[in-house]
Amino acid sequence: MPPMPKASPARRNKSTTRATLTRDHAVVAPDLPDREEGWHYLTERWWADTWASPMAPEYDGSDQHGLYMLADLVDAYWREPSPRARAALAGEIRLQRQCYGLTPIDRRRLQWEIERTDEAQDRGAQRRAERAKKAAEPGADPRSVLRLA
Repeated sequence: MPPMPKASPARRNKSTTRATLTRDHAVVAPDLPDREEGWHYLTERWWADTWASPMAPEYDGSDQHGLYMLADLVDAYWREPSPRARAALAGEIRLQRQCYGLTPIDRRRLQWEIERTDEAQDRGAQRRAERAKKAAEPGADPRSVLRLA
């Protein structure tokens, strides 16, 4: 097959969602809306964890409304006594959380990468420095045991 003419080059798919996320951010979790029955304590923990996650700076105002709806589903899941109804809620939660990068697979699909921790980078640098130091240290000269006859 002949190459494509230069006038119509192949399309390059560039990601519009690619981002490197940092663990440290100044995003403050919005309060969950008031409800008569209140929120299940596991829903409150989920909400706090979601807004403390590295993905939180990527959320805008419209995402906040979607996360409110997801929080309502999560709360219904924890309060539902029927296993069949819980399974249905779990399926809906799984579908909804994909939009917000809440699982490693979702982050990969969105091309969101969480910045590597400084500790891991420091350990790697320390290991490399130790290897270089061992290689550079001179040992006993093996020629010192040789004698001329």
